[in-house]
Amino acid sequence: MRILFTGASSFTGMWFVRALAQAGHEVTATFRKRPEEYAEPIRRQRAVLAARETKPVYGCSFGDEQFVTLAGQTDMLCHHAADVTNYRSPDFDVTAAVANNTRNIRAVCAALKSAKARMLVTGSIFEQGEGAGSSGLRAFSPYGLSKGLTWEMLAYYAEEAKVPVGKFVIPNPFGAFEEPRFTAYLFKCWFGGQAAAVNTPDYLRDNVHVSLLAAGYRQFVENLGVSDQPMVRLNPSGYTETQGAFALRVAAEMRKRLGLACEVDLKKQDAFPEPRVRINTDALDATELRWDEAGAWDAMANFYQQQFGK
Repeated sequence: MRILFTGASSFTGMWFVRALAQAGHEVTATFRKRPEEYAEPIRRQRAVLAARETKPVYGCSFGDEQFVTLAGQTDMLCHHAADVTNYRSPDFDVTAAVANNTRNIRAVCAALKSAKARMLVTGSIFEQGEGAGSSGLRAFSPYGLSKGLTWEMLAYYAEEAKVPVGKFVIPNPFGAFEEPRFTAYLFKCWFGGQAAAVNTPDYLRDNVHVSLLAAGYRQFVENLGVSDQPMVRLNPSGYTETQGAFALRVAAEMRKRLGLACEVDLKKQDAFPEPRVRINTDALDATELRWDEAGAWDAMANFYQQQFGK
């Protein structure tokens, strides 16, 4: 297929476009900036890697004139990008984010309709109403709220234009080239000779290796391309366990590969400001997707050896 992809410089976006391109699809990736213009080194690396296997279009944002033209020349729009400016802040601007994520959506949908194309939207477990769990499936944060509202807008106008639309809901991905979040913290501690403290070991979450997630995404794109259903959704699931159990899993895998102690200090958790349980519900079939679990752990060990090893 000819695929138009937004958000290829993100962690999951880079993995997704590479999986699509390596499967033989022709991927056009839009970037707001050139690789050297990104401030964060890890994003610069991802942008470079994504551009190598796609046709990159720089200085192009969702909804602008050039983007609408590209939408009229594709078989599928994979809208993976989202406004993440200060996404961890309680003051995150929900209204501005939704406006940026859906800018000129009617023109985009009209272009997709003229090309007989489909649209796939990336969702998040942090949205309201996604996955399964506690606390009434409320949004985790204003950012999560913006993602849910973005989906409602995109789905509404896609259906209005009779453009088939799908949603791929991401849980908690981990792996090489991620932002410095939980697993990166674990490795930084271990390479520094320290035990990694897990302050929220009782949260039940859904962590999935990004290479497995990318394989599931590629399969979903291909199935959406041939399905006659007007709307298709997938909530892919990986390791469903507490954050404490997940930290111990990573530690066990890395001891075998890195020769480090990989100690984990599970703290007592008394506060639960986030939903205690939030997981996805569609288990990915690693065998069908030909996912090499051991190889994925090997690649992760190699990546962090390069990042933090001496």
